[in-house]
Parts: sequence; structure tokens; C-alpha cells
Amino acid sequence: MAEFEYGPIELYLIGFEGDRLDDGTVEALEELIEGGEIRLLDLVIVSREPDGSVRIVEIEDEGEAYGFNAIELEASGLVGSEDVDDFAPLIPEGMSAAVAAFELVWAKKLASRFAQGGGVVLSTERIPAPVVNELLASASSEEN
Repeated sequence: MAEFEYGPIELYLIGFEGDRLDDGTVEALEELIEGGEIRLLDLVIVSREPDGSVRIVEIEDEGEAYGFNAIELEASGLVGSEDVDDFAPLIPEGMSAAVAAFELVWAKKLASRFAQGGGVVLSTERIPAPVVNELLASASSEEN
């Protein structure tokens, strides 16, 4: 079987009030990591100040101060300044967000199996969960 060191990686922008992820979000990340469902490769906190300026905190350097005691980053430095530049305008002024690089472990296995059989993933597209749920709820209500 073809084995990849890393599988597909997704960047998430997770918005929140203040300059820290809440305890519940950190616990959810820890649970998914410990369960082997994801690998957290990198995480950067980006805050947009009320004047529009941007402040960046590398969790690798200040993880304990931000509540990431049990989380170890697998590939720190993967989230680069270009990523921050792309995502920063999406963060409302006065708020913060985590730019997180996740490896979806199941996707790595799937990509390895495809490669073993000679298949190549040419493209993927993610439909956000709120959109999927809204569409399915709408379709369900139209059937009734």
C-alpha cells in the first residue's frame, strides 16, 4: 500500500471573542487529537485590533499561556504569513481567530488507498456544516 507521511491538510479559521480559545474548544481539540481523528500540525492566534492592526501569537512559543498544555504541534511553522494575510480580513475588528492546520487522519488513509490502486484525487471541495444542515433541513421540510 502507498503510504504518505501526511494526508490532506485543511486550514480552519476559528473565530472567538477576546484573545484566547475557550476551554471547551481546547478540550474538543485535545479529544480529537487523543482519539486519533486529527493531527494538529500548527496553530496561530490572530487578533484584529479595533484600529484594524493585526497581532499574531505563535502557539508553539506561548502554548501554555493560552491553555494548550496537552497539545503538541506536529509541524509548527506550516501556517505562514501568507495564510495570516489571507485570513486576517475575515476576522472582525476587535475579535480574534485561530488559524489551525489539521491533518484529517482518515483522509490520509483514503489517499494512500487511492494511490495504491492508481487513483489520484484531482480536487476536493468542502461544504461547511452549517450550509449542509440548512440545505438538508430545507429539503426535509419541503418533502413534508
